[in-house]
Amino acid sequence: MQVHLHLARVALVAAGMHTAAFAAVPTPPVLDRALAAGLKIVRQFPAASGLTGWVLSQGGNYSLVYTTADGKTLVAGVLVDGKGQNLSAQHEERYLPKPDFTAAYAQLEKAAFVAEGAARPRSVIYAFVDPNCPFCHLMWRAVQPYQAAGLQVRWIPVATLGPTSMPKSIAVLAAADKAAAFRRMEENHGKPWVDEGKTEATHPAVAAAVRANGALMDRFGIGGTPGVVWRDTNGKVQVRSGMPRLSELPAITGLPEQKLSDTALDKFK
Repeated sequence: MQVHLHLARVALVAAGMHTAAFAAVPTPPVLDRALAAGLKIVRQFPAASGLTGWVLSQGGNYSLVYTTADGKTLVAGVLVDGKGQNLSAQHEERYLPKPDFTAAYAQLEKAAFVAEGAARPRSVIYAFVDPNCPFCHLMWRAVQPYQAAGLQVRWIPVATLGPTSMPKSIAVLAAADKAAAFRRMEENHGKPWVDEGKTEATHPAVAAAVRANGALMDRFGIGGTPGVVWRDTNGKVQVRSGMPRLSELPAITGLPEQKLSDTALDKFK
C-alpha cells in the first residue's frame, strides 16, 4: 500500500535507526491542525534522529508522518539513513495496518470484464485497464506466454485517461465477442482509432458498468492503470498498481516463469 503524504514536503533524513527504549510522548502541537481536520492517530513509534513517527488515518487511508523532539515541526516524506536505506518503507511495512480486500475481491466476479486466456485456467488474475494506457498494453503483451501456459486474465475496462477511454471501453464490452474485440483493440494500440459510434448515449448500461469498474478500482486503492488483483498461494488478496516487473509475474500468476522474447518489455526486466 502506498503511503498518502499530503501534509508537508518530502524530507530526507540521513541518520541511523533509533533503538533505545521508547516512551509514549504527548501529542505535539504541530499535529493539532491535522487532528482538527478529522485525522486520527493510530499509533506512534520511535524513528531516526530523535523523531517520533505517527500513523494517522482518515476515511480508511493511512498517512505516515514524523515530528521533531520539540513537537514544533512536522516531517512528511521519505526518511533515508546514511546507508541509503528507505526507513519510511520499513516503517510502512512494520506499522501501517494491512488492508483487507476480501469484500472488494468478492465484487470482482460481478464486474464487467473480458476473460482472455485459458478456458480452464490453472490460475486467474484480474487487471484494471484503460484502453489508452500504454503500460496496460505492455502488460497485455507480457502475460501472453502465461495465458498460453494456463493463465486466465479478466481484464476490467475503466475510463480514466481521456475522452476516448469511455467509448473504447464501451466498444469492447458491448461487442458480441468481447475477447476478440479486446484483442483487436490491443493489437491496434497506438494506431488511429476508428470510432464505432458506441457512446454513453447509445449504451448507457455499459457506460454505467465502466463507471462501476472505476469505483471498484478505487476500493482497492489503485491509483493508476494497470492495476492487478490476485490471490496468492496462501489465499490472501494481493494488489499491484502499475506495470509489474517481469520477475514479479510468476508470483502474480502463480505459474512458472515463462520465456519472454518481446524486446518492448526489456525495460521491465
